[in-house]
Formats: sequence, structure tokens, C-alpha cells
Amino acid sequence: MTIVYDKLMALKIPPAEQTYDEKDCILYALGVGLGQNPMNEDELAFVYEKNLKVLPTMAAVLGYPGPWLRNLDTGVDWVKVVNGEQGVTLRRPLKGRGTVIGRTRVVEVIDKGAGKGALVLTERKVSDKASGELIATVTQTVFCRGDGGFGGPPRESPAPYPLPARPPDAVCDLGTRTEAALIYRLSGDRNPLHADPAVAKAAGFASPILHGLATFGVAGHAVVKTMCGYDPARLTAFAGRFSAPIFPGETIRTEMWRDGAVVSFCARVVGRDAIAINHGRAEVKP
Repeated sequence: MTIVYDKLMALKIPPAEQTYDEKDCILYALGVGLGQNPMNEDELAFVYEKNLKVLPTMAAVLGYPGPWLRNLDTGVDWVKVVNGEQGVTLRRPLKGRGTVIGRTRVVEVIDKGAGKGALVLTERKVSDKASGELIATVTQTVFCRGDGGFGGPPRESPAPYPLPARPPDAVCDLGTRTEAALIYRLSGDRNPLHADPAVAKAAGFASPILHGLATFGVAGHAVVKTMCGYDPARLTAFAGRFSAPIFPGETIRTEMWRDGAVVSFCARVVGRDAIAINHGRAEVKP
């Protein structure tokens, strides 16, 4: 099983139709840690259907085509695949219900060399089914650890977004639930790595780890809270590079630097020397 560059670049990934409602939005917010304090009305707005707000990072799970690297003829050793980078850009705030179509395409495939893996870059356009309106663009870079050396054309890996050298302008600590992965997996990613202790141990972890996209949502919550006054409409873009796994129950410290409309960030695990998301970049409205 080997990647064939031209074949993977031309791969037709079937469109994904998804209907979601308030329950799905609330479940997503619970999975990334909101609502732990029942008296916090700012967070309650995301986990209670009355005047419901939707976290912008939920765009990352809308119109998801499923595990296409495994299910389609890609040549990828899917067992060794990990999520490297993720980004969302929103054209408008997410609504609490709707039917969307996600159209995913492969943007680039980068051969890092034999024994060094490969990168598969994708883009997903999420549109409203009824109107055709573009809602969000979701980007992803998947690191295929077992697929380097297939002979792809020379390509440079994208340079990581540089964080400012000065101390952060703001810091936000947010705890995760001990059962966070079991809740978050109901938003679409049911990889047993995040639920089954035996699978986690076989992968080299002491216990199931939290989804990278759940950590992505926690960091997004931190930016919405700290830089947007809990107004999700103000966060229009959010992207970062996954650096290390975290375990459910750990606290994530998001460090932020504000430069006009751009918020740079990284997310650290409190209590141990690990950066879960690095080279983060967000865009916020005034």
C-alpha cells in the first residue's frame, strides 16, 4: 500500500450531508468543557437552548466526510495517521440548527522522505444546503507517519505561524472533564483511541487521550471568552498546529497575544511541560 501522488490529488471524496440541531451544538460545547459551573451564565448560553450561542470551532465537525483516508483507495497507512494542523474560517456565525453540505478536496500531498512520513493537506467547504451559502472553510493537515518516500514531487512543508517573542498579553486556564473524550466522541469522531483503555495502551498511552479537535475547541473557548467577550460572532478564523496529546481532566492554559485583529496563541497543559497546540492564529472583529 503506497501513495500515488497524482491519484491521491485527483481523489473524489463524496460530499457529506449533515443535519444538526440545538442538541448537537450543546453536546459539542459540553464535550469541550463548557457548563461545568451551572451558575456561569456566559457559558450557559452555549449549553442551554434558550438564546443558544454556538462555538465557532464547531465548524470543524460540520460536513465531515468520515474517515475517508481509511475508507477510500488512498494508499495511506491509516493506522499511523495523526492530525497535524486544523483551521476554520467562518463567513458568518454558526446557527443552532441547519442542514449543511461538506465538500472536501485534497489540496496538496507532501513527501517528507523515507522514514519521515507524508503530509496530506485538505480543504472542506461547508455550505447551507437550502441556499448554497458558504458558511465556513475547514482546513486540515494530516501527518501520515508511515507513508514517506513514495516519490512525490518536491514540495516544501508550510512554515509554522510564528508566535510573538514577548510575554503573552492574556492567559486563560480552562479545565476539561474527566469524561470529556466520551462526550466529545459523540460529535463525530468515534476512534476507540479516545474511549477504549486497551486500544490506548496498544498505542502507547496510559489511558485514552482527548481528541485533538476537543483541545482545539477548548482553546477556541479561551479566545471567545478572553478576546471576544463571549460573543462568538467576533471570532472569524481560528487555526493551530497539534503538538502533544492531553488526557481528559487536565487543565489547558491558553496564552494569547493581541495585535489588532489578530490573536496569536498556544495551548499548554498545566502541571506538565507540554504544549498541546502551538503556532496558533485567530482573527477577531472589534
